[in-house]
Amino acid sequence: MKVLLLKDPKDKDSGPDPYIKELGSHSLEATLIPVLSFEFTSLDSLFEKLSHPECYGGLVFTSPRALEAIKICLKEESKKEAWSKSLKQMWNIKPTYVVGKATASLVEEIGLIPQGEKAGNAEKLAEYICSREKPNSSALLFPCGALKREVLPTVLRKKGIALESLTVYQTAQHPDLQESLSSYFSQQGIPASVAFFSPSGVKFCLQHIQKLSGDLINQVKFAAIGPTTAEALQGAGITVSCTAESPTAQDLAAAIHTALHPHNC
Repeated sequence: MKVLLLKDPKDKDSGPDPYIKELGSHSLEATLIPVLSFEFTSLDSLFEKLSHPECYGGLVFTSPRALEAIKICLKEESKKEAWSKSLKQMWNIKPTYVVGKATASLVEEIGLIPQGEKAGNAEKLAEYICSREKPNSSALLFPCGALKREVLPTVLRKKGIALESLTVYQTAQHPDLQESLSSYFSQQGIPASVAFFSPSGVKFCLQHIQKLSGDLINQVKFAAIGPTTAEALQGAGITVSCTAESPTAQDLAAAIHTALHPHNC
């Protein structure tokens, strides 16, 4: 059975994509189609803020892209040197809060220690931060995307925990998306399941998929990586067959397998 994953492939350097691997272990043939493209912004401003850890109470990351922005900054030799010599150690005295394993592993790559990765979504991470931070302390620095949801900032604000957001990337539709989807459907046919990984993915892909599937759309099992993406699908009138228990390859593969084989459970 075929599964269409609407996400970017993992970096080639780090081995096979875990989602394809996990779905393969359930005898499901998965294909990735990149949905989003990203443009990084305000990188000078980002590094300027990272250069003053004494002004902040810690860091918050809810997206791997925000870490990519920092990695781009650190490609410059002088910035890389400043980071390794002192900045990294100064930030490591403070908490670095993250959502999910992918973001946590990128935090580790730049030498920081992630906390809260098991939260899995912004709501739970906000609760986790509130249980650890005192009201009216130094602001937490939050590098984020232009389309960030307001859940985390709102919860922290209500609890009196200061958060300084900085937009470091813009999200747009991948230039090859329509062509890739048309090509997939014409060559592979209609997949048994389609998995969405973000509300932006729903916004950019759903109409194309509905058009390409035609009357057979009701046969497709729609999967979501988490509750926010599931809400976006439901808001677009789609019945969500399954949502991953946490945003990992193992949990998504297990959820899709169960949705496609309900009688085996």
